[in-house]
Amino acid sequence: MSTLTIDNISKRYGDKIALDSLSFDVRPGELFGFVGSNGAGKTTTMRITLGVLSADSGQVLLGGKPVDLDVRRTIGYMPEERGLYPKMKVGPQLAYLAELHGLSKSDAESAVQRWTERLGISERRGDTVDALSLGNQQRVQLAAALIHDPAVLVLDEPFSGLDPVAVDVMSEVLREKAAAGVPVIFSSHQLDLVQRLCDRVGIIAAGSMKAVGTVDELRGSGDSQLEVHAPQAPAGWAGDIPGVEQLRHGNGRTVLAIKPGTDDQAVLRAALATGPVHEFSFHKPSLSDLFREAVA
Repeated sequence: MSTLTIDNISKRYGDKIALDSLSFDVRPGELFGFVGSNGAGKTTTMRITLGVLSADSGQVLLGGKPVDLDVRRTIGYMPEERGLYPKMKVGPQLAYLAELHGLSKSDAESAVQRWTERLGISERRGDTVDALSLGNQQRVQLAAALIHDPAVLVLDEPFSGLDPVAVDVMSEVLREKAAAGVPVIFSSHQLDLVQRLCDRVGIIAAGSMKAVGTVDELRGSGDSQLEVHAPQAPAGWAGDIPGVEQLRHGNGRTVLAIKPGTDDQAVLRAALATGPVHEFSFHKPSLSDLFREAVA
């Protein structure tokens, strides 16, 4: 298996910059979470990777070589919008897509049976796609991305519309593909899921990569956070302490960002001055906190 490299990609639509010299890589056996607000450039990046769009500059590489048509046939792609024929039955449609990727008829039928069983939709093979629930349509879409045993997986919002059981099934499948050495990149707005599932995460905003690293690296790079449970403390009670920023306040709980070198005992004294303190605990920022900071 080879590394997928996004090398200095830029894309402009008129005066709007969609991607601005974007660079990152997805390594063999890695689950890479690609997160950002709507319009940040995630889908544009994925479409350029697949050759659906062309970049104004930069290149996409797999194993150090430019991604051409033959290489793209080895990529499993799951678009955010349903890329299926709604009036076509699930089984024949998946077999057709498998054959388009070069599988023989018998191999295609075997792959359809294997993946529909694995994803819990084997009983739906005779149904048309538009007769399925949104969650089952999403499972069929994932089966279409996996049907040809891809060398790379590129998934745009694969967890959208799934119930918790389906999320667990899809998570397990993605882990299995990564464990087999496949580079897996997926976008998602479910940051708690990304934090739990991914080896590394990239945060994109306005077409630029704002942060890349493991979840622990990213969480360790931000300010420490201090949660204080002081029921009588008013909003803004810690605002005058140097190196302290209030992030959230409500129901007697205040979350503060603490700069390195800040005197935490001064914070404690200020909290005690408002009344009893029931909790005073440090923790690392969550991926959601880092995301808010990066896109602000």
